[in-house]
Amino acid sequence: MTNSPADQAPKRRSAIALTIFCGFLVVVLCAVFALGVWQVERRAWKLDLIARVDQRIHAEPVAAPTRADWGNITKENDEYRRVTAEGTLLNDKESLVYAATALGAGYWVITPLTLADGTSVMINRGFVPTDKRDVNTRLDGQVSGPVKITGLLRLNEPGGTFIKSNDPANDRWYSRDVDAMAAKRGVTDIAPYFIDADATANPGGFPVGGLTQVSFPNNHLQYALTWFALAAMVAGLLVFVLRSELRRRR
Repeated sequence: MTNSPADQAPKRRSAIALTIFCGFLVVVLCAVFALGVWQVERRAWKLDLIARVDQRIHAEPVAAPTRADWGNITKENDEYRRVTAEGTLLNDKESLVYAATALGAGYWVITPLTLADGTSVMINRGFVPTDKRDVNTRLDGQVSGPVKITGLLRLNEPGGTFIKSNDPANDRWYSRDVDAMAAKRGVTDIAPYFIDADATANPGGFPVGGLTQVSFPNNHLQYALTWFALAAMVAGLLVFVLRSELRRRR
């Protein structure tokens, strides 16, 4: 006795649906597994980055990049490099950036340093609490004459933070946007980076330097294991579906 076309139609639809579902599971499996592999690669990259940065911050300081080198500065090769710069601080052109540190809430004091070649680099001289916002409360720290600054090279932070945008018109700063600060203060030939000054004490005790937080979240192994676990679950579901179909046909 042969099955009629009417009897065969539901079987064909079932077979098509099963094929589509299994194909979907295969696509999901490949995608999830690929994400796991990507996280493993990201972990290797992050570990290499941490090692390189750790080496930089403990190395002997080198001269800060000059104008001829500005175009070659990259985050991967230069950020957190220990550098020195010599020049004169333009204390009357400092900017204050909102900051939250281990010492509490307050401001980073960002001051242009004019170099011998006429260019300038912004110096994050360090932290002052809110009661030291007014420069008249920390006049001893307004160093005049030639100075030598040692610290960590940091790249420009344009625009502001994820939560708040810089407001140059009202002189409100939430990130260390050296280009915008220089434009606001009329400083030209500004380097595309700033220097976080080290903990060398300033006269009067303020600003307080050496508070740079060097931290790189590294959760890639956890993420990779999660993706691989999901891949195993999808693979298990695919095997279960195929075995169930084989048993049904038998």
